[in-house]
Amino acid sequence: MLKVITLFILLLLHGMSAAAQKVSILGDSYSTFEGCVSNDTNAIWYFKADSPLRNKNNDVTKVEETWWHQLISNTKGFSLEVNNAFSGATICYTGYSKGNQPRVPIAELSSHRDYSNCSFVNRSNTLGNPDIILVCGATNDSWCGAPIGEYVYGNWTTEQLYYFRPAMAKLMFDLKGNYPTAQILFILNSELKESINESVHTICKHYGVQCLDLKDIEKQAGHPSVKGMTDISKQVRKALGR
Repeated sequence: MLKVITLFILLLLHGMSAAAQKVSILGDSYSTFEGCVSNDTNAIWYFKADSPLRNKNNDVTKVEETWWHQLISNTKGFSLEVNNAFSGATICYTGYSKGNQPRVPIAELSSHRDYSNCSFVNRSNTLGNPDIILVCGATNDSWCGAPIGEYVYGNWTTEQLYYFRPAMAKLMFDLKGNYPTAQILFILNSELKESINESVHTICKHYGVQCLDLKDIEKQAGHPSVKGMTDISKQVRKALGR
């Protein structure tokens, strides 16, 4: 009887270990929160209630209210591996026209800033050892007017990575190559340019990556409210089958 009980406990522990899944996030402002991103130098959009930097037009004031914290807390067996979120970050190397960054070294894009350092492409190899990768991006590419470019699926030049489609393709290629056993879910924001939506769908399909189109997300100051965060969490959880 003792042997049977011992075997049962060992099988139970093995099952619990096998079920545990580490989740990493590669994101922009929607996934930030003060003190809860992988690098202190990452720009933050969401702050605690008493922070003078908090945008008072948005009601999210606790990390527990963020979509990713809700997802991990409410899903049995999930744990956070890395949250590499960077406010304002674009997938490609082209950013907004304001800021202290150097200008894009391409004549036709001279009104934009160079965001190569904080781009999704250049942060994609910093996600630890995840079982699940949640990519929440393309919002800033849409908002800043990043050029779309052509579909390019290999041998990317640095210049091509200043355009959305080549950069998006390289991002998916790198994630698949760097984390071959991880499940990847691309979370596509609502209310983006159709050219961005179409490009994300096409490239995700090319690489066999699941894409979730967010629906009816409540926003304040262009960012998810507490309700919006809950809606994102629920939609992501459903997409993951959890």
